[in-house]
Amino acid sequence: MALVQKEQRYRVLIELGIALSAERNHNRLMEKILQGAKGMCNADGGTLYLATEAQDALRFEIMLNDSLNIAMGGTTGKAIPFPPLKLYDEDGAPNHRNVSSHCALTGTTITIADAYHVDSFDFSGTKAFDQSTGYRSQSFLTVPLKNYEGELIGVLQLINARDDANQVIAFGDDIVPLIEALASQAAVALDNQRLIEAQRTLFKSFISVIAGSIDAKSPYTGGHCHRVPSVTFMLARAACDATEGPFADFSLTEDEWYELEIAAGLHDCGKVTTPEYIVDKATKLETIYNRIHEVRMRFEVAKRDAVIACLEGLLAGTEAAEVLTRRRDETLARLDADFAFVAECNVGGEFMAPEKVERLKAIAAGTWTRTLDDRLGLSIDELRRRPAEPTPPPALESLLADQPWHKIPHETPVDVARYEAEGFKILPLENRYDLGEIYNLCIGRGTLTAEDRFKINDHIVQTILMLKALPFPRNLSRVAEWAGGHHEKMDGTGYPRGLTREQMSLPARMMAIADIFEALTAADRPYKKPKTLSESLKIMSFMAKDQHIDPDLWRLFLTSEVWQRYADEYLRPEQVDSVDLAALLPATG
Repeated sequence: MALVQKEQRYRVLIELGIALSAERNHNRLMEKILQGAKGMCNADGGTLYLATEAQDALRFEIMLNDSLNIAMGGTTGKAIPFPPLKLYDEDGAPNHRNVSSHCALTGTTITIADAYHVDSFDFSGTKAFDQSTGYRSQSFLTVPLKNYEGELIGVLQLINARDDANQVIAFGDDIVPLIEALASQAAVALDNQRLIEAQRTLFKSFISVIAGSIDAKSPYTGGHCHRVPSVTFMLARAACDATEGPFADFSLTEDEWYELEIAAGLHDCGKVTTPEYIVDKATKLETIYNRIHEVRMRFEVAKRDAVIACLEGLLAGTEAAEVLTRRRDETLARLDADFAFVAECNVGGEFMAPEKVERLKAIAAGTWTRTLDDRLGLSIDELRRRPAEPTPPPALESLLADQPWHKIPHETPVDVARYEAEGFKILPLENRYDLGEIYNLCIGRGTLTAEDRFKINDHIVQTILMLKALPFPRNLSRVAEWAGGHHEKMDGTGYPRGLTREQMSLPARMMAIADIFEALTAADRPYKKPKTLSESLKIMSFMAKDQHIDPDLWRLFLTSEVWQRYADEYLRPEQVDSVDLAALLPATG
């Protein structure tokens, strides 16, 4: 019988070791450790302590007592009402009074046949507990949990071993090595879990730092990398909670939630390659600064020249004063009106009419006289692009111009083949930037040139390339796909790959909706006023009809009131207006 029992215990120990190594949930792991130890020696109760990070106390993690029907900590949801057990006194002296603290400090296993007949440890707390509950704490087995480096992980304490007749007995010498072996396996499992959790925490913190740095690049997009994940999680949670319809069977495992958190947090990591002045480009002539100031000075010079020409003519007496002053006044009025028009064009808008483009080009043909060498004070890079003047100044120049040196070449040859190999439909343009004044002022919509727009759009390409370059483990293998699809459209007209709805995963489609909703409602953009909630939802409703966003997810977004929860948390009070939900819902079937 003893041999059979020993074999059974070894088998249980092996099975527990396998189970502990496979368990990833912290609370379930602790319960398996304590329940497994209790079962091996038929103990009535037990406590599992974990050492604090400072290694100065033992924290109660889980307590079980079958006779008293006590289950606290772990997955029970019941908090253990006892403070951590201090390993050191106020004066720094080690606390050897308590059996658990002594076990932790010395790293030795302690067996006690009857706590009421031991003077070496203070069991006054145990006796007070017994008195209040009617319980009798008798035999104790206290085992340290240490990792392979000898670092204290915790302490396992078992109470009241029982024999086959259910009588309390001392913990036998035959069971102690097995419990110590289990404690060793438990320590390794807990330590591995702690290390994995520390790595996850570090990685999540790194993602938070990256997202924060991207938001910090521009005061106009601050918070975007935080708000998009928030909308994404709300929508994903709504899909998981759905009990009918297209998402009735949708769910995310713990690993998939973590994967979504990583993907959402890094969805715009490629923006680290996007210059701030393009992200923040509020006017057409803006680069590092708004070049309208240069243009204004040219008009100022042209106005001074008109005044000087008038005065010189009066002094020479070659023309009548009335003719000269009238010409001066007409020229000044025209220059004022022309500059006002140029300044208006610089602001940008929804549409640049052809007649405005023609007027702008006509204004650009006006001239002013430059008397200083325009190569003085330039950087080496600028001098490389700007040729030497054939003749020294003064030089007659256009009020607005597209000069060869306005075209900024790529710093290194663009690997177009890589873009094509990755299936990207957006390809780099001939030049990295084009700063031409007429070219920029004639932008038809908004403030971005084709080169600027490519650089903005290229952030998603860089996001995908950066994420694909990271050696993600298998459980995070879809991060690049989930993060890289938030600018795709369901009809295949999006970018960077022109994917259709069927080619995209649900998390990627969720992130697309989140990104658009956050952008429409954002109150920190330089080029637009923040839209109201109803305006934003109306725009997205048209996008759903046009197959730009997933109509099923859009319906879920509306009916689950994700928009309302987001508005309550993030939108300004003046943005939150009444919403006609019925008018926004897409047709079914």
